[in-house]
Amino acid sequence: MKLTGREKSALFFEGVVTVALLILINVAVIGIIQGVIQSNPGLASGIFIIKQSLWFGPYHTQIWSYQRIVIGLLMLLDGWVVWWRLKRRYHQYQMDHIIAELHYIAQGHLDHRIPFRLKGSEQHVITSVNALVDSAVQSMNDERQIEKSKDELITNVSHDLRTPLTSIIGYLRLIEDKQYHSEEDIVKYSHIAYEKAKQMKTLVDDLFEYTKVQQHGAPVNMMTVDLSQLLEQVSASFELEGQKRGIEVSSATQPTPLLVDADPEKLGRVFSNLVANALKYGNGASYIKIDARQVGASVVIEVANDGTQIPAASLGHLFERFYRVESSRSKDTGGTGLGLAIVKSIVDLHHGEVEVTSTPQVTTFTVILPLHQTAAAAQG
Repeated sequence: MKLTGREKSALFFEGVVTVALLILINVAVIGIIQGVIQSNPGLASGIFIIKQSLWFGPYHTQIWSYQRIVIGLLMLLDGWVVWWRLKRRYHQYQMDHIIAELHYIAQGHLDHRIPFRLKGSEQHVITSVNALVDSAVQSMNDERQIEKSKDELITNVSHDLRTPLTSIIGYLRLIEDKQYHSEEDIVKYSHIAYEKAKQMKTLVDDLFEYTKVQQHGAPVNMMTVDLSQLLEQVSASFELEGQKRGIEVSSATQPTPLLVDADPEKLGRVFSNLVANALKYGNGASYIKIDARQVGASVVIEVANDGTQIPAASLGHLFERFYRVESSRSKDTGGTGLGLAIVKSIVDLHHGEVEVTSTPQVTTFTVILPLHQTAAAAQG
């Protein structure tokens, strides 16, 4: 930290004043000592005898003047006093600069940091202040991002609910206003309204599940789960739908049984969503395979299909809520854009990782989970 010209002048003036005062004090002290000695012949004789008996070095150098000893001691004391006073004043100037920087930051200049470095405890103060400002700015940015995220959530939900709701109201109004020509028209309009209502329910259910797993401290019912049985149940639940589409759904684990600490309901939702996603969007697929294997202290589960390749530009956004690779196709299939976001949230609750790769031959979603959640929580 550099002092200003004014501070340097003030520091120099204080040093000069301090030295002048010390000189006056020294003269007064020496005068008082001399007066005391001269007024007391016995004391003067004692000092003379002591002086004659003290000698130093090989040449027997004697102390020939006690005044020099007193003056030397006073000069040492004076030097320490001047150093202490100037150091104290310098530290005060440092704190003044730190306080000025704090006032500047407090006025709204949150991109500013205290630029200079000091020694000792003052540097700890500067480091703490800069860290505090960084933390405050990060908290504000996070808060803005949360607000933006909430606004986007409301906007997306409103849009996705309005579209099927408009269709439901439209077709029911046709029936209400008797704008149909036959009973077949009534059945047709009712069926369309019913399908749109199911689409709305799916969106509401997915939204509820997503917000539930996103909440801080979301409850997770951990227990020991046989992953072999869980994946068999998932593949069996989609077997009929897969047959209709000409897709074989299968699962395999190594070793068997494969035990893992997890919330069975939430983990089942993860793989159900991944298989459902493959069925909806894996155009041209002939198989969906769920393979799980133990790798050290983790378990790796892959959900793979040989359907249409996912564009490379979309791979990094698949786990974002409401993201759709093809919005028109999602409307046809009834996708909400929340399925993979729910997968990511549940995997995070289990201290795991999820990623996706896609080539013209195969698209693979890979979930990596710790076998034991206690160790994972301690590391996380």
